Amino acid sequence: MTSPTPRVLVIHGPNLNRLGLREPETYGTMDLPTLDAKLVARGEAAGVVVEHMQANSEGALVDAIHGADAHDGVIINPAGYTHTSVALQDALRSIPTPSIEVHLSNLFSREGFRQQSLTAPACVGVIMGFGPESYLMALEQFIRIFSSSPSKATDHV
Repeated sequence: MTSPTPRVLVIHGPNLNRLGLREPETYGTMDLPTLDAKLVARGEAAGVVVEHMQANSEGALVDAIHGADAHDGVIINPAGYTHTSVALQDALRSIPTPSIEVHLSNLFSREGFRQQSLTAPACVGVIMGFGPESYLMALEQFIRIFSSSPSKATDHV
């Protein structure tokens, strides 16, 4: 780990600031501040610092990924950039920090163009289809890793 207290950065991609308002039949009714509060609270209970950010622009997401070197794990929902962004894949590959890709919906039950992820190959795993629980499942995976060893999460993923 990079610090005595493990740190996880949660990165929310485009349109996730509209969570709870946009297509609730697909993405649910929980808003982003509520989701972030749940992640922070779960992290605190496990002794993990959870930080979060959301951006609609690809460049801001690349910058956030580049800044994740000081973290022990990244949870990322690239949203619409999942299917189009070589830049996000390259950014994820450029950092030593392990990343888990998450999605609220099951991409494989949606339109064909959503069924390919350009970013997933740069991540240690993908969790999708469980609504906001997808994020919590990813956080639980990092908590499990952090509690099993004093070394970096990359030793276990």
